[in-house]
Amino acid sequence: MDVQAVTKYVRLSPTKARDLAREIQGKPVSEALRITEFNKRKAAVHLGQTLKSALANAENNLDLSVDDLIVKTAVVDAGPTFGRFWARSKGMASPIIRRTSHIKIVLTDGK
Repeated sequence: MDVQAVTKYVRLSPTKARDLAREIQGKPVSEALRITEFNKRKAAVHLGQTLKSALANAENNLDLSVDDLIVKTAVVDAGPTFGRFWARSKGMASPIIRRTSHIKIVLTDGK
């Protein structure tokens, strides 16, 4: 049975989080938690929070055993971007794009 958790509008560029999301895919939940806890990147914090939320959903909503769960998919999609401008010389402006992302983690018990 599949269980999912979604975190939306994270102030993090999706490209910075995708490689860590690919790293935890297909691993048992205990190993994926260890990877996110001991990684010092900002993406690891948000992926860890979403992973813990999916674990709580599996335990409380579906009464699944945490020891049997594996990470089926971990997807980081692009969210809306905030457009800002940086003042330049001679009255000009340069664009600044502040990217956001949506994180979705799906756990399965392999059945």
